[in-house]
Amino acid sequence: MYKILANDGIDKSAEEKLLELGYQVDTNHYQGADLDEMIKKVDCIIVRSATKVRESLIDIALETKQLKLIIRAGVGIDNIDHAYAKEKGITVRNTPNSSSDAVAELAIGHMFSLARHIYISNVTMRAGKWNKKQYKGIELNGKTLGLVGFGRIARSVAKKAMALGMTVIYDDMLGQSDLMTECKFVGKEQLLKTSDFISLHIPFNKEVGPYLNEKDFNEMKKGMYLIHTARGGVVNENALLKALDEGIVERAALDVYEEEPTKNELIYTSDKISLTPHIGASTIEAQARIGEETIQVILESLS
Repeated sequence: MYKILANDGIDKSAEEKLLELGYQVDTNHYQGADLDEMIKKVDCIIVRSATKVRESLIDIALETKQLKLIIRAGVGIDNIDHAYAKEKGITVRNTPNSSSDAVAELAIGHMFSLARHIYISNVTMRAGKWNKKQYKGIELNGKTLGLVGFGRIARSVAKKAMALGMTVIYDDMLGQSDLMTECKFVGKEQLLKTSDFISLHIPFNKEVGPYLNEKDFNEMKKGMYLIHTARGGVVNENALLKALDEGIVERAALDVYEEEPTKNELIYTSDKISLTPHIGASTIEAQARIGEETIQVILESLS
């Protein structure tokens, strides 16, 4: 009987299904020495964003050689040292098909929130302020949206943005895509110079560093809006704050941060930033789909 540790939790229906299939499932959250002990006793660990599966934890798992599978219940696997795990014979999988629309809808929601001052007017209204004249916004219709990355999530954003009347351009490390040819591949330089809105949808590569640094912000169209629902580290937060102060970036929306939970007071107190606590995939529907996809991965890998 295979033992599964869902260390960051799992959708209840998925847990029940795994139990029905005969798996042992532990949904407690372990940290430190407790996690070190548990990792030696399970065949599979499922993580979201909170748990980091680094080389040191993998080495501990290798003491018993019981761990066979690491699953990231989500898209990115940057919180797993996946190359090292695979080198040691441990399979690493994610669930790339389940949360695209959820993250895309959050990105679009943040765009509306910035364009129409929704995020800040909700705060000032509760403080008894009627800032009707200060909150003249802009319309998304007719604006140019630059997508950084053109994977599943970005393409979902593109479909929704085009339905709102936006022109969509993109930059992708793989170059021009054969998908959604109505969107134009332009490369980084042109995207920075011509986008009214930029939405980020790439993983963080610690060897490369941030996609957006001070130099990149200085090349942007003045008064643009930045949406960041990708991974912490993709944006240099200090460079972003400087660009906001200088008016290069009119406003920004962040769902991910260099450190989570963020301790950057300049970020979370700025009235030019719309904030959410890494909730891109946090919808009832997406979590159910992630649970279903996770089960499929387990059936494929632990059979």
